Amino acid sequence: MNAEIVSVGTELLLGQIIDTHAATMARILAECGITCRHRATVGDNFDRVVETLRVALSRADVVVTIGGLGPTADDLTRDAIAAALDDTLEIVPEVEEKLKRFFAQRGVQWVESNGRQAQKPTCADLIDNPNGTAPGLVCRKNGKTVFALPGPRGEFDPMAYNQVKPMLERLGGGEVIHSRVLRVIGVGESLAEEKIKHLMVSENPTIAPYAQPMEVHLRVTARAASVSAAEALIDPAERAIREILGDAVYGTNLTTLEAAVIELLKARGETISTAESMTGGGLAGRLTSVDGSSQAFMGGVVTYTVGAKQTLLDAPTDMDLSNPVSADVARFMAESVRARLGTTYAMSVTGNAGPTSDVGGQPVGLTYIGIASPGGTHVEECKFRGIRADIRSRAEQTALRLVREAILAR
Repeated sequence: MNAEIVSVGTELLLGQIIDTHAATMARILAECGITCRHRATVGDNFDRVVETLRVALSRADVVVTIGGLGPTADDLTRDAIAAALDDTLEIVPEVEEKLKRFFAQRGVQWVESNGRQAQKPTCADLIDNPNGTAPGLVCRKNGKTVFALPGPRGEFDPMAYNQVKPMLERLGGGEVIHSRVLRVIGVGESLAEEKIKHLMVSENPTIAPYAQPMEVHLRVTARAASVSAAEALIDPAERAIREILGDAVYGTNLTTLEAAVIELLKARGETISTAESMTGGGLAGRLTSVDGSSQAFMGGVVTYTVGAKQTLLDAPTDMDLSNPVSADVARFMAESVRARLGTTYAMSVTGNAGPTSDVGGQPVGLTYIGIASPGGTHVEECKFRGIRADIRSRAEQTALRLVREAILAR
């Protein structure tokens, strides 16, 4: 069974609101074994909403609309659904009376436009909305099912999960679509795909790569009668991928690289510290965002200036700090903070994040990352591209990748 999600609202097209509801509904559909083939966003224009719905109905068994159920002139969804289904609207008297009582109890004057929320297509059943004034709709006609949900989050989420999802589960025939994401670092999307392309011919589960900033996600998706049955299909696919990509797979689903590093250190009874310049404490922030990180992260320093490097890291007087973006400085920072805090490993970052080349004349993006460990110190020269925030983020991700590799190599 296929579905399409139609989000209604000019504010979505203007970028004033991010459409998180559609993502929520897509997940719900998958959990109910219904494949979401298309998503559409349309502004508050009656003709365009009707056209969008007719296209959706021509190619989907289930259409879910989000938004446009309020009382104002630009709330057009119920009218558009009726038109797209060649139906008419009718007033539901008991709903209208309920609305009038609602406004009277709050001392709010009743205006006729509020009555629009008591209208529905004749083929529709109302979905109660205990958190707002606009009921949802479920319309069944010509073998198609159309759900209409309100836009406000406090109304959408309870209705989607508590009332609409059980109906979708019945439509889905008891199947589920379940996914697991394998997170890969240090291997590009093209190379990852080349290595596992013989696995990607599978139809259940399917395997699809997605490029993410500084890493690749491999989504493994299975359709089965239950989540546990889907997991049983996914497990051997994950094992096959890990056998090929090895340690490049650092986690699954929501596991972050910093969490993977902390867990490695905790498992080995080892510790880490940081010395940062360009990233301004970003590495320390990421490490301390992990629950239980105090068992492995001992601390860090932000030595953003030459004076800070001399004071906090006790730079020797004969050390040339006139150009702080250098391999020598990165090496010194990592070794110094490791010695001062007595940690197993230390990471350092120094570079020029831009937007101008005002750090010793070094080009924007040039970065040196130091990894100090019991086996010695490695310094990596990197040349990142992008805006300032991107360069800093990529430096952090690379430092975490390098220290993870150093830990695994011991």
